[in-house]
Amino acid sequence: MEWLLHAGDDPVHKFLLMLIAIALFIVVMALILFIVDRRRNPSKWFVAAGFVGPALLLLALGLLYPAFGTIVNSFQFRTSNEFIGFDNYIRAFTEPAFLLVLGNTALWVLVAPLLATFFGLVYAVVVDHSRFEKFAKALVFLPMAISMVGASIIWRFVYEYKPDQPGIEQTGLLNQLIVWLGGEPVQFLLERPLNTFLLMVVLIWIQTGFSMTLLSASIRAIPTDIVEAARLDGLSGFGMFWRITIPSIRPALVVVLTTIAMTTLKVFDIVRTMTAGRYGTSVVANEFYEQSFRQNNAGLGAALAVLLFVIVIPVIIYNVRQMRLAEEVR
Repeated sequence: MEWLLHAGDDPVHKFLLMLIAIALFIVVMALILFIVDRRRNPSKWFVAAGFVGPALLLLALGLLYPAFGTIVNSFQFRTSNEFIGFDNYIRAFTEPAFLLVLGNTALWVLVAPLLATFFGLVYAVVVDHSRFEKFAKALVFLPMAISMVGASIIWRFVYEYKPDQPGIEQTGLLNQLIVWLGGEPVQFLLERPLNTFLLMVVLIWIQTGFSMTLLSASIRAIPTDIVEAARLDGLSGFGMFWRITIPSIRPALVVVLTTIAMTTLKVFDIVRTMTAGRYGTSVVANEFYEQSFRQNNAGLGAALAVLLFVIVIPVIIYNVRQMRLAEEVR
């Protein structure tokens, strides 16, 4: 068995490991089925434990154990086992560099979800029942098929800067437009706080399609009798949108906002790909990576990971609560 585990990249050994894994899975499932079948009139809890128990055990080993280890590491000094209490957390909330990181993360959470939801909602309302509705919605939804890294590379080329010298042409779309208009090229990704907002554009570009899709479906689900009654009362245009559409799709709006907020809290790919956290653009997820794997400070990195986890939990709870309320209304 040790020979198999340390076999390296040999395809034959990999194939044997795969066969052994499949055989072990079959043996475990057969054992579960045998135990459940042997018991006469098994209770629902016994059957559920038989089938769900192994999955929960693996989930605990894969999630709970590492989470507990991360919490323990957050109270230790760098990579050693020296216990230092809350020093890592104190550093995260007192040092200027980390306060900037926390401020950037808060800015992301405040701006990106609101703008992505707003643009998605406006777009859904404008193109609804239009002649080119399917084509228009497909254009906005397409960016969701691009990975965060791929989208970041695309927008990094848009912001590309080259010195304004004879014989040097701008390859960045924005700077080329500025040059055509007679202006000087700008180093967009180096100027604070503009660079942070320009990074947000990538996430907003991707998440607007998600927002538009869910909100468009919610708008179409508004009962026609409510719409007709509102029109009989003289509502139209913005009045219909503000007094009928918004209240009717409020649960969907909340779900979209909180879902994009959770994505924003964990944003890493965009920052890492475009600036690597330099020029005052780092966020908590990127700083966790930087401290853990680049600065070799696992203790501080673990503290940032725990902090991010604590921030995400209330958003998740609120999101689940709103989804349940929406189901109850239906």
